[in-house]
Amino acid sequence: MSFDIDIANLTKKYGDTVALANMDLQVAEGEMLGLIGPDGAGKTTLLRILCGLLSPSAGDCRIAGYSIRTQMHKIRTLLGYMPQRFSLYPDLTVAENLRFFARLFNVPALEQRQRSERLLQFSRLAPFAARRAQALSGGMKQKLALSCTLIHTPKILLLDEPTTGVDPVSRIEFWRILQELSSQGVTILVTTPYMDEASKCDRVAFISGGSILAQDAPHNIPALFRHVLLELYCDQHVRAADILQQSPDLLSVHIFGNRIHVAGEDEKKMRHKINQLLAGSGMRPVSLKRIQASIEDVFVELLKNAA
Repeated sequence: MSFDIDIANLTKKYGDTVALANMDLQVAEGEMLGLIGPDGAGKTTLLRILCGLLSPSAGDCRIAGYSIRTQMHKIRTLLGYMPQRFSLYPDLTVAENLRFFARLFNVPALEQRQRSERLLQFSRLAPFAARRAQALSGGMKQKLALSCTLIHTPKILLLDEPTTGVDPVSRIEFWRILQELSSQGVTILVTTPYMDEASKCDRVAFISGGSILAQDAPHNIPALFRHVLLELYCDQHVRAADILQQSPDLLSVHIFGNRIHVAGEDEKKMRHKINQLLAGSGMRPVSLKRIQASIEDVFVELLKNAA
């Protein structure tokens, strides 16, 4: 298999602080990999190393076969990097921002208009080409930032939480664009705090403390959860969760919306303990059922085991 991103034994230290610890990770050509992890896990550090903004303390990464240590000049033309805060020029229009970044990336003059028009149609920003960037909504700004990142037709995209703070409808539209790019053969490494977004990727990798905890295709992720999982719905769910968390007989108790997810080893014993604890506090379940673990359940469990 051909890897567009091949990370081997990558380490990054800031003094005594280890941001990345002997990380190994590969992204195949044309694959979209979602990287999930808490704040401070090393996601942004990794992307900055891949695009040459930071140097590794040890190990190496190869982008399309080129080493980031010795061949970064060849890598830069292949990469498109969209950081958490992409610097659009607020006083320029949508079209002017695209032209600016086209010149910045040395896109030939004859191709600038054609690529800009194609990206405006692709991102559905064509009706807003004359609008200043500062007047765009959050979702439109992110789509413009992505379009500016794509103006030099990169082979590989690095996206750092591109939809954070964007409204749900714009998030859906943004991911539609990413999936279309992936179908066209663009390799994408994207970090995201949203579990529903991770499920849209070809593969998901969990990162914590600068190390990869697990990785697999989204449909295989539930199998990583090794315990019985019950979903509890009852009145006063916050109070109920506080009570259940005190029990040593339950492995974990987490609130998911207005539901409580409870993990344990034996379903029959778990049901008895939950009913017993709630009854002792004057509560009872409205519903209690066994469910399959979600990506978020697996993530929480992996973080707990890594602590």
